[in-house]
Amino acid sequence: MDKIQKALAKLTQKEQEQLGVLLQRLRVGKTSGMDITKLKGHADVFRIRKGRLRIIFRLYLGDIYLLKIDRRNDTTYREF
Repeated sequence: MDKIQKALAKLTQKEQEQLGVLLQRLRVGKTSGMDITKLKGHADVFRIRKGRLRIIFRLYLGDIYLLKIDRRNDTTYREF
């Protein structure tokens, strides 16, 4: 089981639904109104914030790669 699958298993049903909506909007390019920020020190790594939920992803050649899904805590951004 990879990191993303483990993170999904830890989320509540409501958080999983929110995540699905956010990822769908990101995939189709409807990002207005979403809290998306580029992470410092990285040209192509971004985060989406929705309540305590954080989605860290990379945009590379038009593709979206999920790097981490987590609830906000002291270690959320450490590896980036």
